[in-house]
Amino acid sequence: MDMGGKQSDKILDWLQEKLRKHSDMVYREVKHGETQVRILYLNSLIDEKSIHEKIIQPLYALGDEQAYRGYVRFLPVSRPLSDDRQTIMNGILFGFAFLMLGSDELFLLDVHHVQNKTIHKATIETVIQGPQNALSEDIAINVGLIRARYRQVSLRFEQETAGKLSQTGIGMLYDENLVNPQVLENVKKAIQGVKVEVLQGAGQLQKHLTKKKRSLFPIMMITERPDRVAFNLSQGKVVMLIQGTPFALIAPSTFYDFFSSMEDIYQSYWIKKSLIVIRYLGLFISVLLPSMYVALTAYNPEVFRVQLALSIAGSRIGVPFPAFVEVLFMLLMMELLTEASVRLPKTIGSTAATVGGLILGQAATEAGLVSNIMIIIVAAVAIANFVIPITAMGFAMRFVKYGIFACTVAFGVIGMILGMTGLIIYLVHLDSFGEPYFKMYYAPTPEEIPRKPKGGD
Repeated sequence: MDMGGKQSDKILDWLQEKLRKHSDMVYREVKHGETQVRILYLNSLIDEKSIHEKIIQPLYALGDEQAYRGYVRFLPVSRPLSDDRQTIMNGILFGFAFLMLGSDELFLLDVHHVQNKTIHKATIETVIQGPQNALSEDIAINVGLIRARYRQVSLRFEQETAGKLSQTGIGMLYDENLVNPQVLENVKKAIQGVKVEVLQGAGQLQKHLTKKKRSLFPIMMITERPDRVAFNLSQGKVVMLIQGTPFALIAPSTFYDFFSSMEDIYQSYWIKKSLIVIRYLGLFISVLLPSMYVALTAYNPEVFRVQLALSIAGSRIGVPFPAFVEVLFMLLMMELLTEASVRLPKTIGSTAATVGGLILGQAATEAGLVSNIMIIIVAAVAIANFVIPITAMGFAMRFVKYGIFACTVAFGVIGMILGMTGLIIYLVHLDSFGEPYFKMYYAPTPEEIPRKPKGGD
């Protein structure tokens, strides 16, 4: 659209002001003869090769200003614009390039980059419904994937580097309208304070950003899913992307965040709530079942009904070890099987672990080293541990149960209660970049927002 030069310049200045904190914003001025072209775009969303082929090269090839103007007007990817600033901004966020021809014509060029051809499927955080794609090892591609799901001008993208030798790029994304300024400041200070020779992964960065270096529980979530990143941005959180790794860090993260799956938002209300209950039930079984078995068989067997007590006692006839040795032996064997299945090649890992577990369990039972009920308990613990959606929290809970188990062996039921109490106190005193670890983030859906009745005050 033709418009006055001053009005066009005002629009360009407004766009630059709105996008100045976006590290992926590119502004170019190209002049050939009497023809001047100004281009503004987000390089994470567009194909810069198309910009060069469709805009820059023809400018030098055609030479004549009128011929070039006619060429741009009839490009199949160009859209003449009005002076509606929001329309222009929305176009840029959707992967269009803003082009100012001279000082009187404005266009949006559809040169967006198709990301889905260059990315992989999620292999760790899988869902039945919902998107199947995952982040890549390139920050620019990842920013494009996230912007495609979170098209807000308030989404800021800043870049830092860490690693004295590696100079690894770290991209930081946040919604400036939603983020807690104090949390953002804490994250920035933590990144700037990273002192490491070579930075190669999200887990390594997480370790250096954590104030308590020996904390057992993760205070940042590591994810491979762009939809989880977009969802957490809408919750006011800060996302960190690391060059060379297909994972993102999310801060702050609370205890409850690690028990949520992206499957939850793609399911109906009651299914979602049921899945959450199942996960917490799995946590309870994983952490407490071995300790409960030892506490009730070795210290307080009178708690059982007579039939169950006799059944357990009968299954342990001939077992030469006390209950806690039996439990510890089988738990350690299960840990070895789990670790072996991770280290083995994918084609044989799951098969080897399954067959090894079956043979080990049957052989241990027939040899009289463990009871039949012990096999059931260990299998239940192993299955329950993998119900936790986020791997880092699953690892933490795998080892927490040994601390509670030790308390139970020493003091029985009282020890188990003391162990759980100590765990809860420890978790309550944790924080994630200034946010309490037990804080529940909650964003109500439109249906859950109470509405005033008509005519109300």
